[in-house]
Amino acid sequence: MFQVIGGRSVQAVRLLAPRSAVLVEAVRGRKSRNDPVAKSKEGRIKVPPPVDPVEMVVLKERYSEYELIMRALRLEFKEEVLRKKYEEEMGSQAEERSRREKEEHRALMDWNNQENLQMLKARILRIQKEEEEAESKTVEAAIQREEELQEFIRQKEKEILQLQEEAKNFITLENLDQRIEEALDNPKNYNFAIDKEGSVVKRTVLQ
Repeated sequence: MFQVIGGRSVQAVRLLAPRSAVLVEAVRGRKSRNDPVAKSKEGRIKVPPPVDPVEMVVLKERYSEYELIMRALRLEFKEEVLRKKYEEEMGSQAEERSRREKEEHRALMDWNNQENLQMLKARILRIQKEEEEAESKTVEAAIQREEELQEFIRQKEKEILQLQEEAKNFITLENLDQRIEEALDNPKNYNFAIDKEGSVVKRTVLQ
């Protein structure tokens, strides 16, 4: 409860009253800056605690990892803030650009599909033409081989007929005497000379 003096509380009067100096209340259990050193601590030399080298290396590694993680988090947060700010400022333009890119990608895909279809048709026609040409060459080669075989057979038949015709004049045991008599009755002189044209120019007389 506050005591009211002239319509004002005592606390309000104290707050509004002028102050001559700042009063600092001392905390119990603590010394001021001007107090001397305690007798139990006189002559004591503060020695820092020993440092373990292995522990120091581990701490440095962990601190380096901590710095990397914190730097990555700061960059991630910064990127997210900038992205949200950009989306807020350029949201409509980004949507329009994204829509145009999608339409352009769809148009390019349609064009690519049409080109692939045309190339497929051209490839099929080329393969069919190559197969037809290969088949035609095979048929032509077979016909040519057949013609060559028939020509070879005709040639051999002609040779056989010629040999059969020549065989009629062969000398055998049956006509040996007859051929001897014919040779004696009709002697032939093969001792002659011919010119460049093959004509007989000189013949010797048989003795």
